[in-house]
Amino acid sequence: MSEATDLLSDHIQHYIGAHHVDSADGDTFDVIDPTTNAAYISCASGKAADIDAAVAAAREAFDHGPWPTMQPRERARVLYAIADEVEKVHAKLAALESFDSGLPIRQAKGQANRAAENFRFFADLIVAQRDETYKMPGRQINYVNRKPKGVAGLITPWNTPFMQESWKLAPALASGCTVVLKPAEFTPASASLWPGIFERAGVPEGVFNLVNGFGETAGDALVKHPDVNLISFTGEAATGRVIFANCAPTMKAMSMELGGKSPAVIFADADVDQALDSTLFGVFSLNGERCTASSRILVERPIYDRFVEAYAERARKIKVGPPSDPDTEIGALVHPEHYDKVMSYIEIGKEEARLVAGGSRPAGLEEGNYLEATVFADVAPTARIFQEEIFGPVVCITPFDTDEEALALANGVDYGLAAYVWTSDVTRAHLFSHAIEAGMVWVNSHNVRDLRTPFGGVKASGLGHEGGYRSLDFYSDQQAVHIRLGDVHTPALGRRATPTTTSAWAARPHDHPGRGPAGSAPRPQAAHVHIHSQRRLNHE
Repeated sequence: MSEATDLLSDHIQHYIGAHHVDSADGDTFDVIDPTTNAAYISCASGKAADIDAAVAAAREAFDHGPWPTMQPRERARVLYAIADEVEKVHAKLAALESFDSGLPIRQAKGQANRAAENFRFFADLIVAQRDETYKMPGRQINYVNRKPKGVAGLITPWNTPFMQESWKLAPALASGCTVVLKPAEFTPASASLWPGIFERAGVPEGVFNLVNGFGETAGDALVKHPDVNLISFTGEAATGRVIFANCAPTMKAMSMELGGKSPAVIFADADVDQALDSTLFGVFSLNGERCTASSRILVERPIYDRFVEAYAERARKIKVGPPSDPDTEIGALVHPEHYDKVMSYIEIGKEEARLVAGGSRPAGLEEGNYLEATVFADVAPTARIFQEEIFGPVVCITPFDTDEEALALANGVDYGLAAYVWTSDVTRAHLFSHAIEAGMVWVNSHNVRDLRTPFGGVKASGLGHEGGYRSLDFYSDQQAVHIRLGDVHTPALGRRATPTTTSAWAARPHDHPGRGPAGSAPRPQAAHVHIHSQRRLNHE
């Protein structure tokens, strides 16, 4: 524990305008150790006044600071420095993340490297970025002028919080936006490392701001603030619907990733051993607290019974234990509120399906939020545990007989974030993947993600996509600029001249800059006007 808390002061504060500050009203909340459910540190609890101050600092930095107008290469150098600073605290960050969230240390160790890679990726992307130019030879040139949108409100979840924050911070900052980050209240500890990292990397004052607090107070104020131009949110669907409504009055841009109930479809011709490894990892790694978890496993009937038996046997052997133990595979769930929710679904599942592994607190772990890897078989598609996101180490296994039935089962929920298809038939792999209602599909793999590809879901799993250039598009406005190179015909509305009249402009050339000195002859246009007028008269 000392290695983790060495990175923290006695109290977690906000970071506004390059200053560590408490809440305007002095309010705080306790942060809980998930292995004991005892409070171990206090954190400033932000309200509307704190959000106002953070947004004002971000707005000042955007309107008058150097960050939005820096050359891409200059911003890229800062992003690379951020990545270097993240890597310097790699071991201590892993210890802190594991302690604060209950994530096994063996899995937390990869989070700093992934966060650093996010900043390097977007540093490279903004330097290589190329916007479109369209030519109309001799007449017009048209090009896209990309500009940062403004102040970005970033609301992040409590699962792998530091890395998830980097997913939003890196493209927002790369694009030239300034930001206000609202971390999840369950896990604010690792977010408190960002201010020092950004200061050492040379991020200008006011570009990054952080306000801790609850969704109902700090998050709500951030979403509704009129000077915030866009909101990026990762969380659950009910909160996403509230944010969607609250963004409407100020017409904010939104990107929302709202969780899932992702299917893994395993056909009889699949490599079953690989499918076992992948689906066990896909739902039980990260304590099952992952939005892309393959929490519904659909298995073709000829291999169903053998698969269930093998899966349950492996699940029973998964080591549950203290997050700091390097042998632990499932640590402690993040918070007692969440633990109670997951346990309630297990009780529901016992009435709906066949429990074949887990379902209880492990022996010897009497306190804290510990739960065995839990497997339900013969789960009907109408069951709540099949339909609703549990977000814990709980999986449902369901048989199918035909491709059509498998597709109906895969698509038969409100969510559509990720899906996994296991088959050796390449034609089926393509066609089945295309038919699945999911924003992302992996074939014969778990979710190894290419950062260049879009990340996001359909249906209740979200709105919009981020990743690669799509992230830069979200954090940028794309302005079309059209430059005239030659004559462009413009209908002369209101100039119904007759053969005996001339344009008022033509009669007063001295009033028009660029037409020569006062008294100089106007450009000859009377004949043009006469012909134009005669053409209309003839037509009429």
